[in-house]
Amino acid sequence: MISEKDWKTHDEIDLEFLGNATGQPYTLHTNIFANGEGGREVQYRLWFDPTQDFHTYSIVWNTDEILILVDGVPIRQFKNQWDAGVPFPVYQPMRLFGCLWNADDWATQGGRVKTDWSQAPFIAYFRNYTASGCAPTAGGSWACDQNPSGSGSSSGWMDRARGGGRLDDDVKQQQQLREVQGKYMIYNYCTDEKRFPNGFPKECGLA
Repeated sequence: MISEKDWKTHDEIDLEFLGNATGQPYTLHTNIFANGEGGREVQYRLWFDPTQDFHTYSIVWNTDEILILVDGVPIRQFKNQWDAGVPFPVYQPMRLFGCLWNADDWATQGGRVKTDWSQAPFIAYFRNYTASGCAPTAGGSWACDQNPSGSGSSSGWMDRARGGGRLDDDVKQQQQLREVQGKYMIYNYCTDEKRFPNGFPKECGLA
């Protein structure tokens, strides 16, 4: 468990599947915490029922960006704008945490639809988990001594793990990202004027 002290500076990349009313699409809720600062929620209506079959959910985290993909299709990009004063996960090593939790006070239609406990127990299934990375050193997550194969420099290995350079340089993936956001994105904190009446977070205005 994360201590109260560590929680104040923790990093986190969230993929949360929000329950639905029967027959309605499921919502994929994403959020990014960096140095204890979160509130970067973006939501999507999934174009499939995630309870009917396995799908691939990927997170690419490198020095340039955080990229979230579903079945190989990018749905969200969060760029490293550290130089502009935007927190970005840099120093802490990666770990994976999965759970089921009751969020019916806000998750389903703003909390209007409550958990039907008569359907318990609730079960989540995972398979084919894979991860590649380099072991962090005392200098931080980017200070890797070697690549995953154990030889040579680690430079560029995160980008190679997804088959190429940065998303900005991949025209097809940029098009896919725009299409998904246009068709399936239902909430973006960077456009929520009610939530941010005095101006959006700094990263919202950066390219």
